[in-house]
Amino acid sequence: MPENEIDETTPAPARRVCGTMPVHRRLLTENPSYALARDAVENRAFAFETGMETSARVGVTVIPVVVHVVHHTPDQNISDAQIAGQIEVLNQDYRMLNPDVSKVPEVWRSLTADCRIEFALATEDPFGAPTDGITRTETAADLFRTDDAVKFAASGGHDAWPADRYLNLWVAPRLEDPDPNLGEILGYAQFPGGPPETDGVVIGHRFLGTTGTAQAPFNLGRTATHEVGHWLNLFHIWGDDGQGCSGSDFVADTPNAGGPNFGTPTFPHVTCNNAPDGDMFVNYMDYTDDIAMFMFTQGQAARIDATLEGARSSFLKP
Repeated sequence: MPENEIDETTPAPARRVCGTMPVHRRLLTENPSYALARDAVENRAFAFETGMETSARVGVTVIPVVVHVVHHTPDQNISDAQIAGQIEVLNQDYRMLNPDVSKVPEVWRSLTADCRIEFALATEDPFGAPTDGITRTETAADLFRTDDAVKFAASGGHDAWPADRYLNLWVAPRLEDPDPNLGEILGYAQFPGGPPETDGVVIGHRFLGTTGTAQAPFNLGRTATHEVGHWLNLFHIWGDDGQGCSGSDFVADTPNAGGPNFGTPTFPHVTCNNAPDGDMFVNYMDYTDDIAMFMFTQGQAARIDATLEGARSSFLKP
């Protein structure tokens, strides 16, 4: 087996690592229009967070999803059932219907939020033809990085469907960040405001869904919940300032945290003078194992409202 190639017997990473922020920083450096678009996105988010604007969205927004399975080996060509299981998890988590929401510590239960979003595999392709919402591409590459190569047929991946009509979700054989200190990552997303041809979410096949090739401790579908949160403009709850206490996720009801939490922490875990309740490590936007994350907050739901009524308003029904 080549050095980077993996199979189902390869252990999952010991800790969750997400590649979204390195991609965000790269786009800020390379793409001036992205920086301008991000300013507009954040201005709207601030208005919703502070109550200067309120959501006009009615009912539940259904987002069509296309899953691009890019596989190097037959095992990586994951089943329709594995994909369907992932969609089910997304629908539970974003509607606050996940059974484990009952495990949220009592001090935060009043903050839990139904984000009023559901996801459905696309039934019509960009040309109007019937589809099952899944594309399958055999590739010579056993490894993709956060340079978005998996999003283009010319580099061994699959081209995006129109990003204003579909959430593009690429499933890759293996993902790594160019930074050797990060190594294998579980997935990454593009924040709203970026180039449409690379807009969407990428996840390694071993971290998608709850069956098939999904591997513990990332086999409950929460990697997609986390990465789709980024696609909807949610940041990591500790504000991505390393281990400091100066960063922010721009959400008032997620306590300031000193850094990511890993594994399955015990409540409370106090950092950044946030006693007595400590870090909200049960939040989907932390780095805990799938079995330890259960909730979005009302403030995060407001940011999602701002996104769906702003940069991603094309998903709202007329």
